[in-house]
Amino acid sequence: MAEAQNIPVGSTTAGQIAVAAESTVATRMSAPPSFDVADFPVPHGREEEWRFTPLDRLRGLHDGTAVANGTGVKVDVQAPEGVTVETVGRDDARIGRAGAPVDRVAAQAYSAFEKAGVITVPKETVLTEPIRIAVHGEGGTAFAHQVIELGAFAEAVVVIDHTGDAVLAANVDYLLGDGAKLTVVSVQDWDDKAVHVGQHNALVGRDASFKSVVVTFGGDVVRLHPRVSYAGTGGEAELYGLYFTDAGQHQEHRLLVDHNTPHCKSNVAYKGALQGDDAHAVWIGDVLIEAKAEGTDTYEMNRNLVLTDGARVDSVPNLEIETGEIVGAGHASATGRFDDEQLFYLMARGIPADEARRLVVRGFFAELVQQIGVDDIEERLLVKIDEELEASV
Repeated sequence: MAEAQNIPVGSTTAGQIAVAAESTVATRMSAPPSFDVADFPVPHGREEEWRFTPLDRLRGLHDGTAVANGTGVKVDVQAPEGVTVETVGRDDARIGRAGAPVDRVAAQAYSAFEKAGVITVPKETVLTEPIRIAVHGEGGTAFAHQVIELGAFAEAVVVIDHTGDAVLAANVDYLLGDGAKLTVVSVQDWDDKAVHVGQHNALVGRDASFKSVVVTFGGDVVRLHPRVSYAGTGGEAELYGLYFTDAGQHQEHRLLVDHNTPHCKSNVAYKGALQGDDAHAVWIGDVLIEAKAEGTDTYEMNRNLVLTDGARVDSVPNLEIETGEIVGAGHASATGRFDDEQLFYLMARGIPADEARRLVVRGFFAELVQQIGVDDIEERLLVKIDEELEASV
């Protein structure tokens, strides 16, 4: 367990604070961004950014042997009136504007997609209903690219729902104009054999607010890489995540918040529960405060609840600071077993063991479930938690 580290205002100890949960220094772990696959060697599992990932289960996404076969995924978009939904070619200027790929799979996805989806919310448009993107796997392999752009002072909620069976490598770009507010809920509820590797790039405009909620349940291997950078001062980013890793599953979330602009904020909070033999969750949280990013305020946290023997968690928070002129920065990581004392407390008051266990796990996730803000997704998540717990009894 790594203790929380809080760095006081004006701290000049930047060279001493890049401490990971497993007591190794590892900052800027990703390779330099590039749209060219050739800039990324085929990984072998010894690289820092790949050492936790079971490469033999990626079905060829990492080495170029995976080929799109036309039966990968079906995408359906439901958008309120006033929202523009397009399918565009690779030469569209909006594609890649939020950030370049940082690993070979993301670069492969960028080079291999044929058409990209672009959803545009015009400036000053405030949506009262979510935009819903249903991505359903149909058993094949696919490469995809999605762009979601909000004009200045627009407000929207987007739900991206992944279901079915597929081998999918995808990039998603979020472009926020000045003063815009975007909430994205990305649900990974894949079938047991699915493989999903994705990079999410958010470019946050001046005084804009971006909230990401990543919910991961299904799939054989899910490896997601949310990234945030800022296009103007006053930007805010909140990155929340919930994952429930079952027997044999590998779920990996690798985050980077690049504070490249002065006077911006970020808050990261991910929680996971694990159960069953060979359940493996990985959380990597990188925060970089560049020398020019004075006035930054940031914090990141990861909590994991291990419900059974045989499960494994790797949690690595990294914080790199290049200026002492900050408001505050800190990180925390903790992994613990299911608290039998809490269970005993509830059972002593007449609550059956199964119900007590469910209440404890629900309580663990409650703080983040409330961040979703979409009633049907929240209810579906709670039902899914109950189903996972019932399956382990």
